[in-house]
Amino acid sequence: MEKLYKTINTIRPPDAVIYNTALERLAQQARPAGSLGVLEHLSARLAGIAKTIDVRLENKVIVTCAGDHGVVAEGVSLFPQEVTAQMVYNFVNGGASINVLARHAGARVKVADLGVNHDFETNLPIFHSKVRKGTSNMALGPAMSREEAVRSIEAGIGIVESLLAENPVDIVGTGDMGIGNTTPSTAIIAAMSAIAVERLTGRGTGIDDKALRNKIRVIETALEVNSPDPNDAIDVLSKVGGFEIGGLAGLVLGAAANHIPVVCDGLISTAGALIACELAPAAKSYLFASHRSVEAGHRYMHEHLDLEPLLDIKFRLGEGTGAALAMELLDAATRILADIKTFDEVAIINAQLQAGNGKG
Repeated sequence: MEKLYKTINTIRPPDAVIYNTALERLAQQARPAGSLGVLEHLSARLAGIAKTIDVRLENKVIVTCAGDHGVVAEGVSLFPQEVTAQMVYNFVNGGASINVLARHAGARVKVADLGVNHDFETNLPIFHSKVRKGTSNMALGPAMSREEAVRSIEAGIGIVESLLAENPVDIVGTGDMGIGNTTPSTAIIAAMSAIAVERLTGRGTGIDDKALRNKIRVIETALEVNSPDPNDAIDVLSKVGGFEIGGLAGLVLGAAANHIPVVCDGLISTAGALIACELAPAAKSYLFASHRSVEAGHRYMHEHLDLEPLLDIKFRLGEGTGAALAMELLDAATRILADIKTFDEVAIINAQLQAGNGKG
């Protein structure tokens, strides 16, 4: 656990002086105070993280973490487990939803295998970070060992380190792929919040009422069988989580330790963020919620993290698609802060123009 503890201890708060300077500039701009809504606060937060008023999110990357789940054996998904590996290849070939939206946002997509039940070719251009070929069935016992849970988190941290070794990174988006992974994600927020599973559980891939009742039963059984400790995030992850969820938690921690903002996608990515912020509350200052999924538990995750999503457009895909769209809003927020003139700057410019006209 050395890498994990070292990373947690490295996380420091964003620059409060720059943050307050940004707020002052926003208040002095030539427009009604607060007229650009939440983008104003976003811009100040980004300035504090980047330690500059002129933030440039030029190097964007979305990491889609993939993993399989033993709980699929309980009939919690419409799709077979093999789809996870098929979608990894689709991501690599650039043909998935996240590839299209990321290109529009100017972001690179990187895929990470944390626990897919498939042997990928070693030369496939992904992060080969597999902990194991899928978790165990959490309805029968722990999804993974505590040691495996730590390994999955540290793998996510390592991915951030590898990205930085190759190129600068100005912002990280988190995404997921894993058939059945809304089930462990819902179990995580249930374990941490003590909210009734029935209120938290959504339809995932589009299951019918009968399958939804079964999914609720499976999650309740997993919580009863495993008794995850809500005060121990690693215990929660190991008992009812997923390898890709651990990887997503590691991405948040690794980015925060390197002063990089993280824009979080849907239910599964936010489950990873929950684990990360329980381990390191300081990481939340680097976290941005991209959107609110139609999955019932997502709202409660946001409430637990005290985060407001930027979008609510009925997404429920994952992959990092919401993060890609949110990056465009965050880009706009940076320009609002740096480029809109203050009343004093407008007066100076007008005076210069008048002086120039007078000379003519």
